[in-house]
Amino acid sequence: MKEIRQEQAFEEKPQLHPQPQPHPHPHPLEAADLLVAYLEQIGVEFVFGVPGGAIEPLYNALARSSRRGGPRPIVARHETGAAFMADGYARESGKLGVCCATSGPGATNLITGVACAYENEIPMLVITGQPSLRLLGRGALQESSGAGIDTVSMFRTCTRYSALISHPDQLERQLTNALLGAYQPTPGPVHLSIPMDVLRSTMKSGPAYDLAHLLKPLTAVDDTAVRELQTLLAQTKKLVVLIGSSCGEAIDLIIELVERMGGVFVVTPDAKGFISPRHPLYRGVFGFAGHRSAVAAVEDKAVDLILVVGSNLSEWTSNGWSEAVLNNRLVHIDSFEAHLARSPMARLHVRGDIRPVFERLLRTLRREGQEEISVGEKRKFKKVSVDDLFKPASVDAPIKPQYLMRELGWRSPPDARFLTDTGNSTIWAIHDLAMHDHEPSTGGWMRVTMNFAPMGWAIGGAVGTALANRAVPVVCITGDGSLLMNGQEMTVALTEKLTVLFVILNDAALGMVKFGQRMAGAEQVAFELPAVDFKMMAESMGIRGHVIRTAEDLDNLDLDAIMHHPGPTVLDVRVDKEEAPPMELRLRTLGR
Repeated sequence: MKEIRQEQAFEEKPQLHPQPQPHPHPHPLEAADLLVAYLEQIGVEFVFGVPGGAIEPLYNALARSSRRGGPRPIVARHETGAAFMADGYARESGKLGVCCATSGPGATNLITGVACAYENEIPMLVITGQPSLRLLGRGALQESSGAGIDTVSMFRTCTRYSALISHPDQLERQLTNALLGAYQPTPGPVHLSIPMDVLRSTMKSGPAYDLAHLLKPLTAVDDTAVRELQTLLAQTKKLVVLIGSSCGEAIDLIIELVERMGGVFVVTPDAKGFISPRHPLYRGVFGFAGHRSAVAAVEDKAVDLILVVGSNLSEWTSNGWSEAVLNNRLVHIDSFEAHLARSPMARLHVRGDIRPVFERLLRTLRREGQEEISVGEKRKFKKVSVDDLFKPASVDAPIKPQYLMRELGWRSPPDARFLTDTGNSTIWAIHDLAMHDHEPSTGGWMRVTMNFAPMGWAIGGAVGTALANRAVPVVCITGDGSLLMNGQEMTVALTEKLTVLFVILNDAALGMVKFGQRMAGAEQVAFELPAVDFKMMAESMGIRGHVIRTAEDLDNLDLDAIMHHPGPTVLDVRVDKEEAPPMELRLRTLGR
């Protein structure tokens, strides 16, 4: 890796800036109030969690904060769901996700959601309680300080920073250290465990530092590597650009570069939506559940340069570490060294924020007068008809997942957000979810978990997404297995009056397990689920529901009204149980 030159953002390392308190606090300031004040300072609106005795002082502070319009609590139904909500909120808002839990099992229940955020590089602050300091080591209820269960150590394996605050005077410094760790060098969750008496401690003053200033990102670009890439591009005759999930901020510039170079686009599964599938240079999704056209574009022997931009090149995003991309035709552009370390065979690594890198590359191309393809040509995107293959031959035939995905995508508003759950839901969405033509979106159109990938993530994630942006409808595509694990979180959308459509692919099975066993010739065992009427389940919670058995049922559904309803709706979709998903890559990776 080449040395990186720090650009304009700061002339020197940022320092903590004193922030005076203009007005005295109207009540005794507790450490918990100070913590909440810092969350407000950096723009956090919600704290997702489940209350309990050891963390009661934090909820008291959030109650006081809520009354004055500051951060407020969102009560999840399970702590894992709280972490999923914080994850969804962070992805949509660009702010820090915050979740909390009481000591002991409350803290351990958070771990799956926190581990998911860690693997998917989502900035998150995790706050857990402890019994009072004087009780530690005496067998207090749900103690988890290290005398027995050690949650601080547990979280160290799935966070960038994990610490126990054992004195009120440590709070500001530990919080600063944690928040810096949430963003540098790679985004991820951080954890603070705080005993109850520390949270209740009376503080002498309010926030002393400007954390918002400290957390402003630096702009860093490896200019030497950029100049090398400019030379390579000048010599390139055929270019493929693989767009990853971190490209949102620069997608317009990436599109312009490819158009000027006459190259082609492919996208990773978690970047679907950045490029219209009807763009004349688009070749599809490369990676898990992707398209043969994308693989063919990357494997084309005439291609002399492959740019991988903003991707960590994990199993699902690299098509199972395909040698077609991991070779010396590769130039890897990313802002994180940890990602670049996964492509040691690359011809060139360009480390830096993606937008500034492409601004520099385009200056050269524009100066040299390379023309884009015709604006008229590139904007003549036409809706592609749904294949007759996926429209059932008879009116009473079960609806096919492909037809559901394509119709659901077309008939949803262009600004809808889609979150897809682990399992067949993700496979069908990556491969077949239809997209509108729209201007490039920095926020992403479809969101999936690429690495840790827990079932049920999309249910809580959809709630967090909708809280972050009430102006757009949110669609959660999940399966009956995931819904039976985490479906209770739908009631949070009801409480908050959030426009979330929960689409449940109901086949009375753990579908990915079922078809994986079948395709691999394994024993057909332990995949069956009971036949559940999720419409009735939703209605018992006070949520509107519909059963979709056929394509005609879907065609007759007033989806527009659902997408404007101030509250959640459930679609219990009885999909064709025998339609096998395109999951060959996963089986190949498993050696099956």
